[in-house]
Amino acid sequence: MSKLPNLQFATAEEIREFRQRRGLNQSVFWSRVGVTQSGGSRYESGRNVPKPVRILLTVTYATDGQSEKTVSALRSWKEAPKT
Repeated sequence: MSKLPNLQFATAEEIREFRQRRGLNQSVFWSRVGVTQSGGSRYESGRNVPKPVRILLTVTYATDGQSEKTVSALRSWKEAPKT
């Protein structure tokens, strides 16, 4: 099983700054990963962002290389033999 690479976003501030630099409102930005605007607002205000949401943000918004590494690591988990 591959270790998950570093995710694109570690803090709420990083997420908010990334979104604002791209000129996206919260509804558009968060809807791409299945989160409501109000949920995204809570995350951007400092609420803990769950790892599955950070993974989706990485796959959606990171560079192609980082997204591919993340997806590849997740797929290896699926393919790992059960013990």
